[in-house]
Amino acid sequence: MLSVHFPEQESLNVTFDPKLHVAILLDGNGRWAAGQGLPRSEGHRAGVDAVRRVVEAAPSLGIDTLTLYAFSSHNWARPTGEVASLLGLLEDYLRGDAAEYAARGVRLRVIGRRDRIPRSLAGAIESAERLTAGGRALDLRIALDYSSRDAILRASCWMLSSLEVSEREFARRLGQVTHGGGAAPDVDLLIRTGGERRLSDFMLWECAWAELLFTPRMWPEFDAADLAAAVEDYLGRERRFGRVPETAAAS
Repeated sequence: MLSVHFPEQESLNVTFDPKLHVAILLDGNGRWAAGQGLPRSEGHRAGVDAVRRVVEAAPSLGIDTLTLYAFSSHNWARPTGEVASLLGLLEDYLRGDAAEYAARGVRLRVIGRRDRIPRSLAGAIESAERLTAGGRALDLRIALDYSSRDAILRASCWMLSSLEVSEREFARRLGQVTHGGGAAPDVDLLIRTGGERRLSDFMLWECAWAELLFTPRMWPEFDAADLAAAVEDYLGRERRFGRVPETAAAS
């Protein structure tokens, strides 16, 4: 596991070819706001701008699936006012950006539970998903009221009647219980901003072979250059999936 502090830079002027699934834990909004002498809600608002930056940059960096951890099931334990503000901000984002995403070929989907969120937010999700359903440039997945353990448990209960279950079938069921529309591709690169070094119940099944990258950069500060640097770092790693390195195998 590598901790990376990204340099301040406008862009890297590079284009990457591989089709990657990148997952990001959007951490540090509140701490960023506190450092600026602002209320936590302003940190979340600035975090939405960071989402827009990475969504715009992702396709040119070889990313065709981008999953963003926006609201954990554990975040319900936060103060009621902050939860309401954050969910309202997410609803505004979905309603305000869906048309532009549709025009740019971005398919927007929300994964996680939908039985505990406000009805107006559920309506905004359904509307955004319908409007962007034809997008092919980027599959953008927003994790909302999401818990990987909860998803795995519910998928397991769904499969109890099967005597034998393949990984592929279980992954498909896992995608269904989170409204992901079937199995998502395995995560290639997982990024966590804000300096913490843990997965926090995020996509535990899909991250079985993910490369992990942690940065002290707060999420509201994260930009296209940071994302490009993360992908470049990923491409420099040797992924063996349990096998020995090619040089060792040859010897």
